[in-house]
Amino acid sequence: MDAPVLPMPAPLCLVTNKDDVLSLNPVALAVLRSVTQPLVVVAIAGLYRTGKSFLMNQLAQKRTGFPLGPTVRAETKGIWMWCLPHPRQQGVTLVLLDTEGLGDPNKDDDDSDTWIFTLALLLSSTLVYNSIGTIDQQALEQLRLVTELTKHIRVREEDDNPASNFVRVFPSFVWTVRDFTLQLRAGEKTLSEDEYLEQVLQLQTGNGKKAKERNELRRCLRNFFPRRKLFTMERPAAAADLPRLEELREDELQPGFRKQVDAFCRYIWEKAPVKVLPGGHQVTGSALAGLAEKYVAAITSGAVPCVESAVTALARAENSAAVEAAVAEYQRGMEQGLVLPTASRSALVAVHRDCEQRAIALFLSRAFADHERQYHAELVRKLEAAKEEFCRRNEEASEQRCHAVLRELWRDVELRLQNGDYVAPGGAQLFKEDLNRVLEEYKRRPGKGVRAEAVLEAFLREREGLAQVLKATEVQLELAERQREAAAAEAEAAQQAAEARLEEQRRTMEEHQRQLEQQLKEEQRAWLEEQQRVLEHHKKVSAVMVL
Repeated sequence: MDAPVLPMPAPLCLVTNKDDVLSLNPVALAVLRSVTQPLVVVAIAGLYRTGKSFLMNQLAQKRTGFPLGPTVRAETKGIWMWCLPHPRQQGVTLVLLDTEGLGDPNKDDDDSDTWIFTLALLLSSTLVYNSIGTIDQQALEQLRLVTELTKHIRVREEDDNPASNFVRVFPSFVWTVRDFTLQLRAGEKTLSEDEYLEQVLQLQTGNGKKAKERNELRRCLRNFFPRRKLFTMERPAAAADLPRLEELREDELQPGFRKQVDAFCRYIWEKAPVKVLPGGHQVTGSALAGLAEKYVAAITSGAVPCVESAVTALARAENSAAVEAAVAEYQRGMEQGLVLPTASRSALVAVHRDCEQRAIALFLSRAFADHERQYHAELVRKLEAAKEEFCRRNEEASEQRCHAVLRELWRDVELRLQNGDYVAPGGAQLFKEDLNRVLEEYKRRPGKGVRAEAVLEAFLREREGLAQVLKATEVQLELAERQREAAAAEAEAAQQAAEARLEEQRRTMEEHQRQLEQQLKEEQRAWLEEQQRVLEHHKKVSAVMVL
């Protein structure tokens, strides 16, 4: 089970914007990489000084956190990150991204607005756009950079029509309108907030240049963000109290505003989806950190961020890490589950099978876009090598134990040999009795492991010369018989081990195949869902264009 997110008492700057140059904060990246759970990533964008940070603090269920400033100067620079336990979903982390305000007159470079917005869009699973007043033409014009996204984002490396693929990778869109005073009506009909948004986004009549530009913006918003939601909010408090908004108690805020903010937070907590990559793979902290690195590197180099190339590069790094993590999990399980030497090879294999299954499951939970099964094949090789190393260690431990037992049991025989007891009259019979006693006791001793027969056979072979020393045919025959018995037992054990290896390979292949088939089904299901969603969206767009 993934570990819960570590306590993060305050936000950290993830993307710095200094002198209009974007860079990543290594400390924030390290915190992000420590989060192993799936992420719901909520980013907020909008004009500067419109109360974005206040809304994010509400989502964090904190009065303070993201800085709120009482002046007209923008407080947030770059992108700030706050990782928190999700208030509704077990085993999921909520990542809040508060972005630098758009349209700050103190900024020299308008491009930084575009790139900050682009990053917020690419990194999030839900993008909140915050504005003030109403959704009129001026408010829509402030989102003009949406029409420029085809210049700043590519979904695929070879993509002649990038806009057609945006729906596959763009987040859900939530528009919050602050200080909203209009009545939601169309004639005599009362409109819901979402109906009001759809009405605003309807294409306008006219063939002039301005009408085309206005419709292009509306068309982009409708096409790029098929999942969209609107929340309107009245002014939170009296004008005199706004500069100290984060100091106000709940009961000092306007009741209507509190109710509207609560509805917004509930929606985000309950409906904002987990961030996924194309193909449906859920994004964890390390994956989001990797995406941020790829996108910022592209921007700073003057290139256009490409989702496909970023995901491909990320997959290489994540899949390699998944292989290493799976092998480490296997090694850890084997070390904990085995006491060497094991009584039999099957005892080791039983532990191996359990550890291998857990390792494969861990790998499949983290790996993605392994279309050629390159990394899966690498994992199979490494697990097999690790198993063979444990088998080697098991045999080595068995041999050491067997040699120790035989040295102990043979000690009395060695003393009698030195004393000449076996060359005296009746010595041959005495040797046979002592030899039988040693062999019987050796068989009774527990914990000898898988090499017991092989070590005994080698031990007896080394003592073939005793017959000549003792000048006894009976001794020679006895040793030969015992050696034949040990060799036969060793041959049988070797045959059983060979058969066991074949069975292990068969079971291993079946287990790999089973888990791979399960993963393929999940990938196919996710792909079909994505295709269905895109198809339905294109049908809606086509229907609107016909109208």
